[in-house]
Amino acid sequence: MVANVAIANGSGLNIENAELELVEDSYVLNADVEIKFSEEIEQAIVKGFVLNFIIEFQLVQPRKYWFDDEIATVTRRIALSYHPLSRQYLLTRGDQQKTFASLDDAIDALSDISDFKVFQKSDVEKGVVYNAILLMRLDQTKLPKALQVDAIGSDDWKMTSQRFEWSPNLFK
Repeated sequence: MVANVAIANGSGLNIENAELELVEDSYVLNADVEIKFSEEIEQAIVKGFVLNFIIEFQLVQPRKYWFDDEIATVTRRIALSYHPLSRQYLLTRGDQQKTFASLDDAIDALSDISDFKVFQKSDVEKGVVYNAILLMRLDQTKLPKALQVDAIGSDDWKMTSQRFEWSPNLFK
């Protein structure tokens, strides 16, 4: 509920759904995120500032009397920027870069997490219950120092999704 309030007030991230899919011998993550930028963040992008987002995925095996057993922890970085000469928005995932004519199109692409390889089939066992945890956030440490000062005191820059947790059915 906190994430929905943040989106209503200006900016925020809200993970709407997530699933794991077996592709060959690996599980990939597919998820949809609702993303809303405040006017302040949109202006920063147009001025040429790069926004770096981090997607964090974790698969754990819950234990009753001890810490959960960590099976896999994976992060992915995505950068969103604006190139004023070409008047295009750039979305960079690893060494893949896509361009978009509008910020809305770039946000739509940013909100679609697909085919994100998170662990191997050999990492999990049949009949064991696992919990998957997904989080997405703006990496404020990668903002220029001038924006970091603004980000500390502003709710517009506190973009962190809720902790989205589910028990995937890995062996269908």
